[in-house]
Amino acid sequence: MSPVRKVVMSPFGINGRADMVRQMNGKELLRSQLVAQLIDGKLGQKEVAARLEVSVRQVKRLKRSYVEAGIDGLISKKRGQASNRRIAPDVLARAVELIGTRYSDFGPTLAAEKLREQHGVPLSVETVRKLMVAHGYWKPRRASKAQVHQMRDRRGQRGELIQIDGSPHDWFEGRSPRCCLLVFIDDATSELMHLQFVDAETTLDYMAALARHIALHGLPAAIYSDRHSIFRINAKDPAKASQTQFARALSELGIEGIQANSPQAKGRVERANQTLQDRLVKEMRLQGMDGQAQANVWLPTFIADFNRRFAVTPAVRLDAHVRYLGKTVDLRRILSVHETRLLSKNLTCQYDGALLQIKTASSGLSLRGATVNVHRHFNGETEMRWQGKTLKFEALTREEQPAAQAPAVDGKQVNSLVDAIIAARGRSNKQAARHPWKKTNIAAGDQRGAPMAMFDQSAELTIGAL
Repeated sequence: MSPVRKVVMSPFGINGRADMVRQMNGKELLRSQLVAQLIDGKLGQKEVAARLEVSVRQVKRLKRSYVEAGIDGLISKKRGQASNRRIAPDVLARAVELIGTRYSDFGPTLAAEKLREQHGVPLSVETVRKLMVAHGYWKPRRASKAQVHQMRDRRGQRGELIQIDGSPHDWFEGRSPRCCLLVFIDDATSELMHLQFVDAETTLDYMAALARHIALHGLPAAIYSDRHSIFRINAKDPAKASQTQFARALSELGIEGIQANSPQAKGRVERANQTLQDRLVKEMRLQGMDGQAQANVWLPTFIADFNRRFAVTPAVRLDAHVRYLGKTVDLRRILSVHETRLLSKNLTCQYDGALLQIKTASSGLSLRGATVNVHRHFNGETEMRWQGKTLKFEALTREEQPAAQAPAVDGKQVNSLVDAIIAARGRSNKQAARHPWKKTNIAAGDQRGAPMAMFDQSAELTIGAL
């Protein structure tokens, strides 16, 4: 009989283990979650190997390390060290020198061939291309737009790819202001995973919807969205390491974020929007729904009925969602807007039009000039953290409150809003039938010049008022 292995917990204790989980990158966190499900018997070795893109033999080694050393056995021992497969710096320097002196106007493919054949520098085409782009010898070309949109096969498993989109529409047919419906739909089954009414598409609203999706189903492998500024930086020359708040949250959760190049590319959620604008509007009318709060409570009932009618069976009857193993408070911090602030000598900082004052029992000398992280949560709360600790603070607002701001408007609603403004302006510019100017007989000799006199007098009053 083979000896029974015992799971060895981390020597750092419960708090140390939590700190270690927070320090794990997305790849290591996903690895620990999949191996945990493998040990629980919820996933097979081949499935874990496919998700991690490793061999079954490597999965066995990961399982053995997890059983023997706990979660710290899955963390790479090479963290912080240079890769063994890196290209030597002198080789790269020689390649850059040769490209600059001889092949500065070459394409990356031809330059790589010349470096390999003429100078014995065996670099791949992609490595040469990156070198040429970094030193200004090559300008990346934008791929041409595809004219034909071919059908894409569904994903095999539920939870492999979740398509998301926002659909602004008059959902309540005038019974409530126009709003936006956030739609989460599974690519493999066409199931509605989550629906939520919001005022407009915002980062925090999408984070709240994703938190609800994770609570109900788990972590999907990838999320497919459009090119909205919530999901990607659309600047012409964005910084290499820059990313949106939503993209940063996906990266920390180990979820791949994919953006479609056209609405046709994410046709499944686009067609679902059209269906919902027909069926959901009529169902809410029959149910007597007249507001977002009431409808959001009822939407799970509609989702269950919709999926019973239209969901299809996936090719593989397995769920690719991964259970989130972290704490709820950590998930809430990940799915929040992160901003940094520099504390003054008085331990204050400006944030969202208010002055935040740190409250400490001691002198707080260590906090003077410190950089703190401010988290804006999707439930409206604000949290300030420094070196892994939550700081207590109070918001000091000005005595004069700022004027009320106009409600947020999504980019997809701008045209309809401008049309309404122009229509209202046209109605206000119509002169009344009994207007004094219309009653004046310009052609009459005794009243000629009267309209001009009236205009001059009003002009003088206007200038005097200014």
